[in-house]
Amino acid sequence: MDRLEENLRAVRARIDAAARAAGRDPAGVRLVAISKTWPADDVRALAALGQVDFGENRVQELADKAPALTDLPLRWHFVGQLQRNKAAAVAGLGAVVHSVDRPSLAGVLDRAGQQAGTPVEVLLQVDLGGPEGELAARGGAAPDDVPALADLVADAAGLRLLGLMAVAPRGTAPRPAFEALAALAERVRADHPEALELSAGMSADLEDAVAAGATLVRVGTAIFGDRPLPCDGSGQQEARESHPSQGPREPLGTAIAHRDRPAGHSGGGGV
Repeated sequence: MDRLEENLRAVRARIDAAARAAGRDPAGVRLVAISKTWPADDVRALAALGQVDFGENRVQELADKAPALTDLPLRWHFVGQLQRNKAAAVAGLGAVVHSVDRPSLAGVLDRAGQQAGTPVEVLLQVDLGGPEGELAARGGAAPDDVPALADLVADAAGLRLLGLMAVAPRGTAPRPAFEALAALAERVRADHPEALELSAGMSADLEDAVAAGATLVRVGTAIFGDRPLPCDGSGQQEARESHPSQGPREPLGTAIAHRDRPAGHSGGGGV
């Protein structure tokens, strides 16, 4: 058994055990293998082991890998923060977008879906906060804004609302944050019963996410191994398994064509 097979089996066993411990059917939790920085050959090897869902957090990497693997029945997920000027490219690749957090991004994806004749499947990213002074460090819409954003997305002809996504705050126990996310998901489902997916949990905290009701867990390091840390442009290395800081939020009352946040905002939501 090679490294990838051994790691994949171990992660699946963790998910199954966590689901059973929570009184859930393990089949109700899907694994998204986060393949960022890893070659297409590794994706192909995992696909041969039955892995179907894969995630990327950079548009260019997704655009390079997905066309090289069209012979495989894969489902791609985009888990990074997404700029409006790259949103159509992601939609064109058929990826599920986990990081819709503002009306302007929803508007671009909506237009792309309508032009393609196939709705773009999306999840709304929720900001779960963090330690004092680090709020919004992992990206997402404020919880109070999520119901209105869900209404907007659900009414968009070019979008299909799947559910919610979040990354646990740094420096705090993840379970309370995931439970708050699950409660918000229930609130959204009251108005949009089709929004059944809850994307939460990574290599270090997937058990807490599954216990709270996650249906999608995003795991990279525990499957592929440690990856080289990219530079953030200032010579400093970015922290592994994290989202970058987020700029000011876009008001939900703003028209859907409102200007996007400054260029250069990117990140990743699964490791």
